[in-house]
Amino acid sequence: MSRRLRKLILITLIAVVLLVALGITFTIGWRPFIGPRHRALTDQHFEATPARMERGKYLVNSVMGCLGCHSPIDASRPGAPPVAGKLGSGQRWPDANLPWLVAPNISSDRETGAGNWSDDTWARAIREGIGHDGRALFPVMPYQNFRTLSDEDLASVVVYMRSLPPVRNELPQTQMPFPLNLFIKGVPQPVTSPVPAPDVSTPVLRGAYLTRMGSCADCHTPIERGRPIAGLEFAGGFVLSLPTGTVASANITPDASGISYYDEALFVRALREGKVGARTLNAAMPWWFYSGMTDEDLKSVFAFLKTIKPVKHRVDNAVPPTECKRCKQKHGLGDTN
Repeated sequence: MSRRLRKLILITLIAVVLLVALGITFTIGWRPFIGPRHRALTDQHFEATPARMERGKYLVNSVMGCLGCHSPIDASRPGAPPVAGKLGSGQRWPDANLPWLVAPNISSDRETGAGNWSDDTWARAIREGIGHDGRALFPVMPYQNFRTLSDEDLASVVVYMRSLPPVRNELPQTQMPFPLNLFIKGVPQPVTSPVPAPDVSTPVLRGAYLTRMGSCADCHTPIERGRPIAGLEFAGGFVLSLPTGTVASANITPDASGISYYDEALFVRALREGKVGARTLNAAMPWWFYSGMTDEDLKSVFAFLKTIKPVKHRVDNAVPPTECKRCKQKHGLGDTN
């Protein structure tokens, strides 16, 4: 091989490497290859005060719904509450659309649960999406919402979660399919500055914080290619296939196709009893947990929902599903959109 040919091959290889590097940099980025962003763990400790225990119990059980995902459910009971005696013991994800997802055991069991986690391991998982073993968590765990969980509320949640009785339940680790297992590494973001208490001086502001902590938009916004569809926030159409049935989430914007006909009393009753008039809500809407919210908090959530942009998007689980051009899903009344 001539010297000139060798030089040409070398230049070509360098050019290819540079093009590939530039392509990765300006498309998917390097996170899929070098791992998720994360900060080093600290030795911070959250003192277990009675006030924190009470606040954490309320947030976990009535607002954030943590134990609805991290516990097996009793689908035979109204609202499908967690199975007694197995709080936090984890489960294989019940949505048939994600058969590989596992909600881990977060009870205080030291061998199969979170009994050996430090307080900051908890904090980093909840708000930053980094598991105890350093991996990126799948964002069904709504850490992108919990980023705005205040430092004091975070401490309260961790204090309460540590109090859960140990339940031995060995589960496999989530095994995300390729290439999702690579792309997901770009999602977590470290929280490196204090998160102050939210402004809850008005019902709307209070409701905005609670709605974010309850991850309401996650279920009530349809997705396409793993991302919420812009312009359809809170407009329903997200399809879930659960043991309680396959349903599409409702439009909860103040549009005529949403909940414009709700008043405060109807909204509170819906989340207290799981009923809208004579219609029973599917337990995919975790009203069993939200039923524990105070009247003030439920009314604040309703006050906030009344302020969001009305979006016309008809969704009705009482009729057979049809293709919807707006959200690209199949749901009742889809063909009328």
